[in-house]
Amino acid sequence: MMSVVTLIPLGFTFLTSLKYLRDIVSGDLSFTPTLFNYQELFAGSRGIFGRLLWNSLVTGLGSAFLVLFVGTLAAYSLSRFRWRRLVTSLVLGWLLFVNMLPHIVFVGPYYLLSRRLLLYDTPLAVILAHMVFNMPLAVWMLQDFFREIPHELEEAALVDGCNQIQSFWRIILPIARPGLAATAILMFVFSWNEFLFALSLTNTPNANTLPVGIASFVQEHNIRYGEMAAASFLATIPALVMVFFAQRQIVRGLTLGALKG
Repeated sequence: MMSVVTLIPLGFTFLTSLKYLRDIVSGDLSFTPTLFNYQELFAGSRGIFGRLLWNSLVTGLGSAFLVLFVGTLAAYSLSRFRWRRLVTSLVLGWLLFVNMLPHIVFVGPYYLLSRRLLLYDTPLAVILAHMVFNMPLAVWMLQDFFREIPHELEEAALVDGCNQIQSFWRIILPIARPGLAATAILMFVFSWNEFLFALSLTNTPNANTLPVGIASFVQEHNIRYGEMAAASFLATIPALVMVFFAQRQIVRGLTLGALKG
């Protein structure tokens, strides 16, 4: 039942994308389906959907990769190395504090920094912003995964001749793969759907992401409902496909360490 309720908005959006503007405005339930709105997205006067899709993929994958790379090292360090308890608590507490702050707090400083560093209106500016606000959740998730891996496995690897890096690469990472997959997909989805930083740090279709591009269909004198619905429906597909094929890894990753004993 909940699945049906959840899919109702998606179905409504899809049906709207198949209507001409006159059918959308009139609200008629009977209409002749058309692909006009999809044609306008790719080949119309503002056929920029392909560019927006590419920018969103670059931003989502780039931020997910950087968050996973830095977050994995940070989480492994916090869970394995013998830091003082105060240091670990301060780091995790600071990350939690940053995660609790409204994102609007960071918009002004990031805008000025991107201007000063000549990164404004580039995907890199958005990637770095997404990396900062996704990092706390990634570190918190991953350090729990690493803590559940027995220390004896690393000790056995060290006895067999591996050094710390080899033990981490050959033993820890393969075991933590479900947690890494779950974290990476969540980071990608958060970046894919993010609007505020993408709007503030970009100004042209050369760097705009899909959420910003979809919002641009709301214009001064009219709202392009059909194209907005078509773009919104297409924008859900990559994330849905990724989650569908990796759902087993996501479930295993999110439940890893939930039970002990």
